[in-house]
Amino acid sequence: MTHTVLIQDSGFVKDDWSGPLLDWDVATQGGAEPTRGYGLDIPNTVTAQQLQPYFETVGMIRIFFPNAHDGRGFTIARTLRLMGYTGRLRAFGHVIADQYAMARRVGFDEIEIEQSLAERQPEPQWRARANWTEHRYLNRLQKSA
Repeated sequence: MTHTVLIQDSGFVKDDWSGPLLDWDVATQGGAEPTRGYGLDIPNTVTAQQLQPYFETVGMIRIFFPNAHDGRGFTIARTLRLMGYTGRLRAFGHVIADQYAMARRVGFDEIEIEQSLAERQPEPQWRARANWTEHRYLNRLQKSA
């Protein structure tokens, strides 16, 4: 079993998600509807429009990032929020500390990474980016005007 680390604005935190987490392929097979509040694990090839029918029943959407160079998950997250999704949104996979502010700005609540990545990028690197609302380029432009 691979150990993961959950990151929120306060740093590395204990994962409090206790509901079931369904794989996208399983959830879309048309079987029995799971209990309200389940988590949905999706690849970054699914569109926000495909997820809209699940807004009322899903408690968390976890979007997979196969590598740090593939930003499709950011687009999905932003579109989900613009479409009105208010549930928990988690980035999962290869997200690096430098991407934390972007992830929070587009609507992610948290990031889940493998323990090996957390060892290479320890908690202080993530916490240094936790003040993501202060480091927006628009804030810098407004201060200089």
